[in-house]
Amino acid sequence: MCNIEYSDIANNDMRELFYFIAREKGMLITAQRYLQGLKDLIEYIAKNPTICPIKYSRSLLEYGFNVRRANYKKMAIIYTFVEGKNTIYIHRVIAASMITGI
Repeated sequence: MCNIEYSDIANNDMRELFYFIAREKGMLITAQRYLQGLKDLIEYIAKNPTICPIKYSRSLLEYGFNVRRANYKKMAIIYTFVEGKNTIYIHRVIAASMITGI
């Protein structure tokens, strides 16, 4: 299993998503389950880091040339796999609709 590192932005993405579902929608249990589903997928990716293909979209190039994308419901997990460090680096967890060109 790979190490998992989250960018500050990815941590903030997940925190904002949780608070949006829990507070603005009033669904605390749903927010907890949704975030757990995201974390479960990230742990699965850490066991299988190359399961998602490398993406070559211009909208993702800011994260590097070996950027990958995994989808969880309507969210996209943007990550890179650093083989030499045996680490996946989570760049963003954003609405899939925000990513263009894929």
